Amino acid sequence: YANATNASAAGVSHVILRHYNHTGRLQNRTVSSAPGHISASMAVFLFVGIFIVLENLLVLAAVLSRIRHSRRWVYVCIANITLSDLLTGAAYVVNICLSGSQTFRLTPALWLFREGLLFVALAASIFSLLLIAVERYTTMMKPLPQKSAAKSYYRIYGLVALCWVLALVIGFLPMLGWNCVCSLDGCSTLLPLYSKTYILFSLVIFFLILLAIGVLYGAIYRHVHRSAQLAPQRSRKRSMSLLKTVISIVAIFMICWGPLFVLLLVDFFCASRQCSLLSIADFCITLAVVNSSLNPIIYALGSGDMRKAMAELLCCCLCRPQKFTSKETSSTSEGRRDSLRNSFNRVRNLSVASPPSTPSKPRRMPRKCRLSTTTSCLSVSSG
Repeated sequence: YANATNASAAGVSHVILRHYNHTGRLQNRTVSSAPGHISASMAVFLFVGIFIVLENLLVLAAVLSRIRHSRRWVYVCIANITLSDLLTGAAYVVNICLSGSQTFRLTPALWLFREGLLFVALAASIFSLLLIAVERYTTMMKPLPQKSAAKSYYRIYGLVALCWVLALVIGFLPMLGWNCVCSLDGCSTLLPLYSKTYILFSLVIFFLILLAIGVLYGAIYRHVHRSAQLAPQRSRKRSMSLLKTVISIVAIFMICWGPLFVLLLVDFFCASRQCSLLSIADFCITLAVVNSSLNPIIYALGSGDMRKAMAELLCCCLCRPQKFTSKETSSTSEGRRDSLRNSFNRVRNLSVASPPSTPSKPRRMPRKCRLSTTTSCLSVSSG
């Protein structure tokens, strides 16, 4: 009880301290009022989280640029997954900054919010994968005409909004009261303020959704192979490429999040301080977060349009500022461009002032346009 005695002087939360002590998470940890230093491992985790945020920001901007030029529902769904990956990276950074010695200075509500962000990101990712599977299945089995495709495009936005509403509700259920703050019985070991029944509820929902996704993609794969001889080669190749990309996303999602799901299931059936397997929780959480950095790589490797959009964004960010600074600093080029413009304007005024020798006036207008065009081209090239 030395830690509990120091808690009153340290200004920590007695509720969080009691739950961590009950579940055995307080072992080999110190409770101090001084802010802890950033260790090397924490710095690496922070770098990974910030990298995930920046990477998904780039992909999200590229997807949004494709949505403006191509009204395809799949880009809306990919943007939705990218947004959930972005939230995962941000939630991971927040979790790291508020962990360690900061954990015991949090209020129970703030602790539940810290952990709930990751559950919201997880639920949003799974619902997004289900949305893509359902839309791909309906598109493959019952192709819509062009008029109905526009209605389907707006229907996607409604389903995306529904995905996020459900994700927020499921992720923040502990903040709404489904927790064990007032009771130590039935508390999770990995998440000491979470009720085991809530964790089991979340796992059952996630497993059912992933099972539905597997069934849908199995039906899609059989349908594509069965109708391979009837569809044009280009359309068939494009459909198979998109299908492989989405299946890769689902497979990598299962590989990265699977160990954490299994660990949470073990946590439900194990009593407090009884399972040594739960000590690898940090590794499983890091592996799950790494999934959010792999999805953008899948998009870039699986779609030529996405590679082109991302390359254009990088070129705009890296090249345009240099062009602007060169134009602003080169006064010699500005003077040369102005002199060329003035000389061509004088020639143009003389040609307009002289009367035409023949009535074929429409032929002089194209020359005037070409001359002005030449002027603008020269001015741009000289600048």
